Amino acid sequence: MLTLRPYQNAAISSIYGYFQTNTGNPLVVIPTAGGKSLVMAAFIEGVLKAWPDQRILIVTHVRELIAQNYAEMIGLWPDAPAGIYSAGLGKREAQARVLFAGIQSIHRRAREIGHTDLVLIDEAHLIPGKSSTMYRRFLDALSAINPALKVIGLTATPFRLDSGMLHEGKNALFTDIAYEAPVRDLIDQGFLSPLVSKQPATRLDVSKVGSRAGDFIARDLAAAVDQEATTRAAVTEIIDYGKDRKSWLAFCSGVDHARHVAEEFGRQGITCQTIFGDTPKDERDAIIAAFKRGEIRALASMGVLTTGFNAPAVDLIALLRPTQSAGLYVQMVGRGTRLAPGKENCLVLDFAGNVRRHGPIDLVRPKRPGENGGGEAPTKVCPMCESIVALSATECPDCGYEFPAREVKIAPTAATLPVLSPKASQWLQVSGVSYTRHDKRGGRPSLKVTYSCGLATYSEWVCFEHKGYARQKAADWWRKRAPGLPVPLSVNEAIAQANRLTRPSEISVRPSGRYFEISGYRFDPCAKSTPASAPSATGNLAALAGSTRSSGSRTSEGTQAASASALAPARTSAMGGRA
Repeated sequence: MLTLRPYQNAAISSIYGYFQTNTGNPLVVIPTAGGKSLVMAAFIEGVLKAWPDQRILIVTHVRELIAQNYAEMIGLWPDAPAGIYSAGLGKREAQARVLFAGIQSIHRRAREIGHTDLVLIDEAHLIPGKSSTMYRRFLDALSAINPALKVIGLTATPFRLDSGMLHEGKNALFTDIAYEAPVRDLIDQGFLSPLVSKQPATRLDVSKVGSRAGDFIARDLAAAVDQEATTRAAVTEIIDYGKDRKSWLAFCSGVDHARHVAEEFGRQGITCQTIFGDTPKDERDAIIAAFKRGEIRALASMGVLTTGFNAPAVDLIALLRPTQSAGLYVQMVGRGTRLAPGKENCLVLDFAGNVRRHGPIDLVRPKRPGENGGGEAPTKVCPMCESIVALSATECPDCGYEFPAREVKIAPTAATLPVLSPKASQWLQVSGVSYTRHDKRGGRPSLKVTYSCGLATYSEWVCFEHKGYARQKAADWWRKRAPGLPVPLSVNEAIAQANRLTRPSEISVRPSGRYFEISGYRFDPCAKSTPASAPSATGNLAALAGSTRSSGSRTSEGTQAASASALAPARTSAMGGRA
């Protein structure tokens, strides 16, 4: 039986939990290579086995993702009533109960698609912020057929490629983040490949390139970057850094630039091919297949390979495309986070200044419309191995070099950021825990949890009375400490039951600006909490659905059906039942 990872189970439970108390369109955020396709497939299987009459549509921009998501569904559930509607794939199975489709093929065909209960949008960050788009018009047409239609977005980056969070702003299609799996946590837990970065000597100068629509002006950027001497120097560095690496990606600033990069690789004895948006399908497929087989060592691209490209062996990424888009930066770097046999990590060479511009990919915060940039973040370069590390690091995580003690300065200068924030966490033994109510002026109260670790204390705030993602995080926090005990609806209720919570034996803390954040917990397997009666299938949905999270494996068919059946009383209003 296929086993889901703990965070994948948690994502599915969070969707059920969201629709128990909310009526909006939630987002599920899972990093690149985190298995969104499997999460969708398992969720769809659970829904249809509970309510066989539901109609589910999975939509995306990218042909490769349509095929990939469909294959994941059939691999998990061979008898799934699934079909494909995509001109690029040559199929138009409009009446399939589970339909995987390309928005370009169906956006004018809502009547042909017909009654739909649930729409899952993969790569939701590609939806423009404007109110009148292919997606909006299509969803409006589906809603006219079924006013109870529900929409779920899945993405690795919950912000648009130009600017802004997907669930913020007056035209936002999505309303909340129902679940988010942090990329740092998945790397630390061994589910994704680590990323390392080196500081190349070659820099791309974009100081005179203007901006438009949230990014550098494409034509001006290409002219500034596509310089013969600069390309030769950058390719030489890539070859030097990559001599022990097998599979390279170069993201370039224009079609001509990518061709010149590939030509320079060839002159220096490295096999390299180019892929663009207009590369014929058969040619593109053949190039990617040869790349995955190792027959081509490098690919140089422009405008593609940032979404739906699955090549786990990629162990070097060269950023030769400066971008002001935080989302595009994360998508490019994310191509290196897949696991592969013999792959220890992925090296990111940032010739474009993107790491300095946006920060580590696990800490990226997109600029809001009208917001100016805040300069570069404080880091330094290791003199021994040239890794980019945090300014506060006392030891290089790559080579072990110990930095000399740093003098305190009144106005420290800024440097560049590592592509992944430094782990720099430590496990501390917990000697005591206290629970108090925290009231914030103008906001909802939260539960302040303070851990005593020797002479030091560390605090976190659990938001039982908030909505959306904050409430879901609080529910997950509670279930780890009181499995089977219903999640409190208020802070006072949580405090009243605090004596029934299992106390962590250790917590993991790491620096976060001027403070520390709690990044993990360890529970003594011998520790016991006060027994609590298990909820019934028609009882507290959040507690029932969340019970799958701690097991670390996919629920059995029976348990999955029980979790789904708990939704049945709220089906008409929550999941959108057929009229």
